[in-house]
Amino acid sequence: MHTQPVTTRLADDETLERRDPIVPPDAEVIITIDGPAGTGKSTVARTLARRLGLDFLDTGAMYRAAAAIMLDRDIPLDEPGELVSTVIGADLHFDFSADPPTMLAWDAPIDHRIRDEDVTAVVSQVAAIGELRRHMVRKQQVIAAQHPRLVSEGRDQGSVVFPDADLKFYLDADPAVRAARRTEQLRAEGHDVDEADMLRRIIERDRIDSTRADGPLTCADDAVRVDTSDLCVDEVIDRLEEVVRQRVASLVRAQD
Repeated sequence: MHTQPVTTRLADDETLERRDPIVPPDAEVIITIDGPAGTGKSTVARTLARRLGLDFLDTGAMYRAAAAIMLDRDIPLDEPGELVSTVIGADLHFDFSADPPTMLAWDAPIDHRIRDEDVTAVVSQVAAIGELRRHMVRKQQVIAAQHPRLVSEGRDQGSVVFPDADLKFYLDADPAVRAARRTEQLRAEGHDVDEADMLRRIIERDRIDSTRADGPLTCADDAVRVDTSDLCVDEVIDRLEEVVRQRVASLVRAQD
């Protein structure tokens, strides 16, 4: 059947051209998007969720919030028990009435803090704390139970958090490309960033993320891998949307 584009009004008064629903409105579906830093996961996941009419879960924001709490409360990195108990007390959760969902700690927004450079510098070390990851995984699974139509992005969503997800993606790109992207993004925000240093930091972050004992960065065996090195954001989103269309169509045929 031919689908006609329609225009949907978003919460922030932007407009988004969206086709007729790909995912049936009464269907529960979990789509995961994993990958290293600088592949555009958050932007891709957020926009794909909009196109599909699903909720968006930025799990990286949860670990960034934990890192910000550690820094702002002067909790030593080698005191993981204190950090985890403080994070539990903060009751990290999202306000899904906002677009994108607002990250809350102690029922107060913390989005303004979690992208700061000092948080970025330590988030991989914080995310490697096993007890903290286990707590975050439980919270993410609770969120999915409450929002069963979800696009969830992170580093272990398809491999650990939602191993039975309906569709899994893994975005990747050459480290030099990712460093250039992140440098350009930060410079546009007014930060003074050295691209060579950014490349070094991204390679080190990849090493930490992929070698940690709990929830390491890995591509699930049944994930669709997409190299974004030579693709713009819109091209990546279009490619993922096409895969979703094919998968939904095959599921419908299988049920007939």
